[in-house]
Amino acid sequence: MTAWSPTSTDALLVIDMQRDFLPGGALAVSGGDAILPGINSAASRFEHVILTQDWHPRGHISFASTHQGRVPWAQTPALTPEGRLILHTPYGAQDLWPDHCVQGTAGAELHPGLAIPHAALILRKGLHPEIDSYSAFMENDHKTPTGLAGYLRERGITRLFFCGLAYDFCVGFSAVAAARLGFESIVIEDLARAIDLSNTVRDTNAAFAETGVARIRSAALIEG
Repeated sequence: MTAWSPTSTDALLVIDMQRDFLPGGALAVSGGDAILPGINSAASRFEHVILTQDWHPRGHISFASTHQGRVPWAQTPALTPEGRLILHTPYGAQDLWPDHCVQGTAGAELHPGLAIPHAALILRKGLHPEIDSYSAFMENDHKTPTGLAGYLRERGITRLFFCGLAYDFCVGFSAVAAARLGFESIVIEDLARAIDLSNTVRDTNAAFAETGVARIRSAALIEG
């Protein structure tokens, strides 16, 4: 097993470890709470840590409740060939979710079990009512940047490690976007959990292979 020793040009991105994505939340990812201790441990090895938060306004385009007659994927049988209830928007297909991570609500808060006091930045995404944002770098219209790439480049950070929720959505989209922007991109597989809709894990792994995103286990991280 290759050992990975974080350096001053590395950063750990902890994606969306929020109450609504953990058991008991509005859009809970199975087993999401189990990765909290491992994320805290991994973060202690990194000088640079960035946290992200979904931060949606009420009536966000990704909420099924925003669209008359629609219900979230979690409450309906498969209504599309892909097994997912999708809205077609000017920027492409949009999955419809239960209301989640609404700005200023308890569900949008970072989980209290997340213990990373040295995290330098909390990046909020999905703020625009008419555009969703799975990636920490680029909104789903593929042209609106979050500013994270510039933040990292100004600090000389070139290699990024990803963990959190969910593997097949915000973690995956963020890691692929990072690779396409020229960062070395690595996903810590055992410190992420998937929603696992129809083919989403398979498609995420294929995107990693296509863009050169590496997949490792947290046991490979060693002290620098």
